Amino acid sequence: MNLRLNTLAKMVDPDSKVADIGTDHAYLPIELVRSGKIKYAIASDVAEGPLENAKNDIAEAGLSDQIETRLGNGLETITHQDQVDTVVIAGMGGKLMVDILDTAWSKDFQFKNLVLEPNIGEAGVRNWLMMHNYEIVAEKLIAEAGHTYELIKACLTANKHDLTEKDIFFGPFIIREKNPVFYQKWQGQLAYNEKLLKNLNKARNKDEDRINEIEHNIQLIKEELSDD
Repeated sequence: MNLRLNTLAKMVDPDSKVADIGTDHAYLPIELVRSGKIKYAIASDVAEGPLENAKNDIAEAGLSDQIETRLGNGLETITHQDQVDTVVIAGMGGKLMVDILDTAWSKDFQFKNLVLEPNIGEAGVRNWLMMHNYEIVAEKLIAEAGHTYELIKACLTANKHDLTEKDIFFGPFIIREKNPVFYQKWQGQLAYNEKLLKNLNKARNKDEDRINEIEHNIQLIKEELSDD
């Protein structure tokens, strides 16, 4: 397994009942079961091709009795009878991730632990977690194969855990650690936002709200990059 999946695996509690949504060859559940960290997992995907790959890899690992594959959209493949306590969703956009979590929440699915890796729109995911009484308990910012990844572990609690604007934007643990990947990621994001602002200002019909938003984001990023 690669660094991203290994880091996700470390965020899963021992003896959890795991649902891996949008499973990637079921690499994660296979590793978790094979290592003895968990005994049972559901590997779910919306597409038949990837699910077939997952099924083959599970069979090859000799774990068909412990990892069940299910075809379907998001968390709609999970029932209350499954007693899943940990949901892993990795490698999709934050907006789609929030939609999946929202749909499940509206059907009274409140999972104890969420292990998430949005590949864009991380702030929206953190905001959803805060608004639904999840406490972010761990985060990792890693770089692999030319990409940066933000990995988030959150636990459901009885109360709302307020995050600051910067906590939501950068990540409460990530902003405190500020590892070398932090500077790599946000220097790139600063350049991207500055270019975007230039283009927005050139437009004949200016989107003032978007311009203000990007200017604000640039300000936030500059403050954190200079605040050593």
